[in-house]
Amino acid sequence: MQEPLILVVEDDPNLAKLLEYNLNRAGYKSHLSGTAEDALEQLSRKSFDLVLLDVMLPGMDGFELCRIIRQHQLYKDLPIIMVTAKGEEIDRILGFELGIDDYVVKPFSPRELNLRIRAILKRDRRQGGKIEELLKAGDLEIDLVRHIVTLDGKELVVTLMEFKLLVALLKRKGEAQSRERLLSDVWDVDKSINTRTIDTHITRIREKLGETGRMIKTVRGLGYKFEEKESDDHAE
Repeated sequence: MQEPLILVVEDDPNLAKLLEYNLNRAGYKSHLSGTAEDALEQLSRKSFDLVLLDVMLPGMDGFELCRIIRQHQLYKDLPIIMVTAKGEEIDRILGFELGIDDYVVKPFSPRELNLRIRAILKRDRRQGGKIEELLKAGDLEIDLVRHIVTLDGKELVVTLMEFKLLVALLKRKGEAQSRERLLSDVWDVDKSINTRTIDTHITRIREKLGETGRMIKTVRGLGYKFEEKESDDHAE
């Protein structure tokens, strides 16, 4: 199997070289970019398997680069791990809101970073298998291969996090799911993000789904469940 190719976006040359060394030891190939602009150019030239992204970059910062990557059709599903000294909760939340897959705060353990990379790449390969391509509930349809959500035949504009939440809810229709479980399913973290972030995304999803959003039920004191049949419960 060909070694995964990782794009390292880091303006500190010493740290970039250290990351490159550890990635190579772990069996990965890597390419170093010192600016967001160069990273975008490299993305247009090569097919990367994952991006390690610093936040504090000269010129365009890592948040803006992440936003551009997620808006691009070719790169929208490319795994991104932010590696940064900005460890405040607001920065973590912003990163996950923009669609990153993981968040590592400097200083970090190279071994832990390698394990996080391995877990994301392994998950990505599992999801690449076409075991299931469509999820349906009434007029709502989710195309897992093309990452498209349609309602009554019309495509909805959803963020990556909203897409992942809908997938998690529909795959376990009728099953009550805790906020912690949904958080783990969508972001693969359990401590760095407040579970109330889930509530914000659920509210946005309900708004986009209109009447169909009533199928997402609030389970008081726990979390949410997706239920096609109307019940006496009401969505909050």
